[in-house]
Amino acid sequence: MNLGLNSKRRNASRVVPREDGAAPLDIVIGVMAFLAALALGASLVADRAAESWRAGLVDRITVQILPPEHGLAQEALEKETDAALVVLRSTDGIVRAMPVSQEETLKLVEPWLGKDALVADLPLPRLIDASILPGANVNLAALTRRLKEAAPHSALDDHAHWIGRLKALADGVALFSYGILALIAIATAAIVSFATRAGLEAHHDIVGLLHQMGAHRSFVARAFERHYFVSALWAGAVGALLAGGLFLMAGGLEFAGVEPVPFLPPLSLRPLEVLWFVAVPFAAGIIALATARLSVLAALRKIY
Repeated sequence: MNLGLNSKRRNASRVVPREDGAAPLDIVIGVMAFLAALALGASLVADRAAESWRAGLVDRITVQILPPEHGLAQEALEKETDAALVVLRSTDGIVRAMPVSQEETLKLVEPWLGKDALVADLPLPRLIDASILPGANVNLAALTRRLKEAAPHSALDDHAHWIGRLKALADGVALFSYGILALIAIATAAIVSFATRAGLEAHHDIVGLLHQMGAHRSFVARAFERHYFVSALWAGAVGALLAGGLFLMAGGLEFAGVEPVPFLPPLSLRPLEVLWFVAVPFAAGIIALATARLSVLAALRKIY
């Protein structure tokens, strides 16, 4: 019984020959798979970058000693910085508090202000980077009051605002990528549906002969669905492979000495993340298979 069923499936797959004009359909599906893989890769990059940024800000606080409008002498800045360090290092739950050097501060503002020599003369605040023991409950309001008493020009930032914005940004990029993937899936289904109906019309004589011989609609549908499943699988694999190669090349630029763009995360993907691209051709094949079957069955119901 199983041999007979397998034989019928093989026979059904040979009913529909590959058309001479099938190459454009393969190219379109390959392009769709390429774009889908790019959207998927962008989602992975954005999620990993946001997670890395959040991990760098969680359990960290920054204290700024702000120079007032009339200017604060260097000695006064140093005095307030030392006083703020004493307060931070005596606070339970804070395991590390270190001042940020002037050179490191200039590097932080370099993407905005550049490397001009005049930047060093700007009244930049003194920064203190502090780490909180994971799980420790530090009363930030009380700490802010103590800092103000010791260093009147101090300001404490717990990065909660930035963490919230990073999460919203990552969620927005993910939703945008999923929306693009959904549009690509709809477009692929529409293309395969059109191609299926065109193929059904092109092989109208063969389909009519099979109907007169008593072939069921499902037999004809299997011929078309397998035909488009294999085509979409191969075309999708080529598109996903090209997208994966593009991300790998982007990661190789940093090793080649190309400086990354400020504020943008590295566009490279880890090997395990690239494995997600394997799902792209299979998704394209499943969409093509389901679309071809539904299109053929719907058309055959109208014809016969």
